[in-house]
Amino acid sequence: MTEWSKRTKQVHAGTRRSQYGEVAEAIFLTQGFVYDTAEQAEARFVELGEDEFIYARYGNPTVRMFEERIAALEGAEDAFATASGMAAVNASLMSIVKAGDRVVAARALFGSCLYILESILARFGVEVVIIDGMDPAQWKAALTPGTKAVFFESVSNPTLEVIDIKYVCDLAHDVGALVVVDNVFATPVFSRAIEQGADVVVYSATKHIDGQGRCLGGVVLGSRDYIRNTLEPYLKHTGGALSPFNAWVMLKGLETLDLRVRAQTATAQYLAEQLQGHPALSQVIYPGLASHPQHDLAMAQMGAGGTVVAFEVKGGRDGAFRFLNALKLVIMSNNLGDAKSLITHPATTTHQRLTPEQKVTLGISPGLVRLSIGLEDPADLLSDLKGALAAV
Repeated sequence: MTEWSKRTKQVHAGTRRSQYGEVAEAIFLTQGFVYDTAEQAEARFVELGEDEFIYARYGNPTVRMFEERIAALEGAEDAFATASGMAAVNASLMSIVKAGDRVVAARALFGSCLYILESILARFGVEVVIIDGMDPAQWKAALTPGTKAVFFESVSNPTLEVIDIKYVCDLAHDVGALVVVDNVFATPVFSRAIEQGADVVVYSATKHIDGQGRCLGGVVLGSRDYIRNTLEPYLKHTGGALSPFNAWVMLKGLETLDLRVRAQTATAQYLAEQLQGHPALSQVIYPGLASHPQHDLAMAQMGAGGTVVAFEVKGGRDGAFRFLNALKLVIMSNNLGDAKSLITHPATTTHQRLTPEQKVTLGISPGLVRLSIGLEDPADLLSDLKGALAAV
């Protein structure tokens, strides 16, 4: 299996078959597991064997298939699946820090990630330092000895800033810090985060991995020691487990992940190029464009621009709302990574709770919209977008 390509691993890695030899992975929809003897039960609670389970909150055969498949795809030693992407972010950080520890994070983060850092961790006595992730000097100054963890989005939501993973990891490791990367926008298809030095990679499986807007899910990937001895005890006792049914949906999503993401990325590149310079837009933000400030880094780090395009509509909030309300094909929703193209207005939805000052600092202007590209015909999407821009 180690010699297989990513695309092959997405279809076959981690498969477990029952005595019936099913082709599609089985859904083990059970809370608990039966022991043949009291001695066997005792032994499992001392140490689990390779294919043994105790309780669905601790592990499940269907969930384990998903964990093993995505670990193989990501190039990680192990993985633990969670109930949602935010459960994965929370567990990845909460499992490694305690009162008095220091965490350094990039400021360009999803609102819920900022809440975990600034409200939850800070409330429990963790020092949280927020910096401009685009400024190498700030990383160098902030990553001092004693820093416990580093957290950032490899491509930020919603302004698509690209952080140099290797650069930050090298600095962090020099001071003994663990690097946690939220890698949703990069997707497992374009990710090389572990190869580039990340210790822990987090995904919201709700996005591209499901890919069809059906289920919540998340996953944390890293070394076997971190997953089993640090993360697993935290998740086992706090209960953020992925359900077996959702794990089965994610397994089915992984089978077509490469095909979907590459098609969506090709359309995103096409639309960004076609919309660049449109008179109703003040800017188009897409890492695949040469005009993007981190274009060269994005190409070196991922090899593609990803499935999300952001652009700023002239006329501020009113202009953006006129545009959004005129769309006929693209759907308004705050999710992303779906087979359907989805669009949202971050300043009034996903990042609504940020202060005006924070929005200005992060570049979340009143006219900014975030477009997640789906699997529709690119010409139909362009026609819809241009038609709606005419309303601005």
